[in-house]
Amino acid sequence: MEVQALDLRVGALVRHNGQLATVTQWNILRNDRRQFVQLRLKEVNSNRIYDLKEHTDTRFEALDSSTIDLSHSYSDGHEEVFYTEDGVEYRVPKAAAEDALKWPIERYVGLIVDGTLTAIDLPNHVVVTVAQTDPPVKGSGNLMKAAVLENGIEIRVSGLVASGDRVRVDPRTLEFKERA
Repeated sequence: MEVQALDLRVGALVRHNGQLATVTQWNILRNDRRQFVQLRLKEVNSNRIYDLKEHTDTRFEALDSSTIDLSHSYSDGHEEVFYTEDGVEYRVPKAAAEDALKWPIERYVGLIVDGTLTAIDLPNHVVVTVAQTDPPVKGSGNLMKAAVLENGIEIRVSGLVASGDRVRVDPRTLEFKERA
């Protein structure tokens, strides 16, 4: 289905340069004579980012998609294998799942386009264990300190968090939310 740039919104799935991409930012720009749409597109399979400035009537091919909850099972050559709770198997190229698989969680979100699993994403928040951080300091509730998670990713956490604590993190922004 063709839609105008003005009708797109964050989260929409479009085809850009022959690749699937999601709209991650959308803004209207106005000057004295014209109106433009500023877009940031992220390719689903390669995570390549495109910043575009388009006329409001520029057309994009919007794709119908759905999401499902999946569990990772195993790697099979150049593919990753996932299962639903009902035991239905889905396969996706490694490149489409490698960023999500850095996070050791039980449930991933699969993007289904035209009946095919095209990408693996993360939920809005994940719970992970802090592998290494400085000891907690009493009375430092607003102080933020560096921590390394069990998957090797470095984030900033509250001064009250200790090694071994489980924390809730936004995996897209690496923002610490709370102790879990």
